[in-house]
Amino acid sequence: MTASLRRRLPLSIRSTLPAALIALATVFVAAPAHADPCVDIAKQLAGQIDGLKVNFSAANITYLTHPAAKELSLGCRGKDYSIELYAKTDRKMKPEFFNLVGSATALIFTVPKDDAVTGTSRCLKRMGILRGNTITMRYRRLNLECTRNKTDASITVRRGNNE
Repeated sequence: MTASLRRRLPLSIRSTLPAALIALATVFVAAPAHADPCVDIAKQLAGQIDGLKVNFSAANITYLTHPAAKELSLGCRGKDYSIELYAKTDRKMKPEFFNLVGSATALIFTVPKDDAVTGTSRCLKRMGILRGNTITMRYRRLNLECTRNKTDASITVRRGNNE
């Protein structure tokens, strides 16, 4: 009766099973921890745009600093969007701000830089007496929203969840 309870595995399985378990355990132990994708994108931006620095991350938003912008942030995984860039500057925008927003948009959303600069500057320049202080437009599968008040102007560039 005890012989039927103690069935032995064949020699080939008996010798390879511990080795396979050890190999599997080392794969899980040696796997690196995955960082937040927003932080990775922010570090790539900081490496490729001069003067851009990563401040801190909180609640899926990575805050950045640049001399051409008052506020700059990168958001990931919202309810309606997969990634978002927000930039704010003075009401009288400088060419450095247009270049910063265009470069960041091109790197984040993987569109050509010329198209990104054209779309963002078109949105920012449309605000005025005739069209109003809030402009919403779509350019190259990007949702652009530009707003201004008496002192500031801002742009939000998003790509939807389904794109």
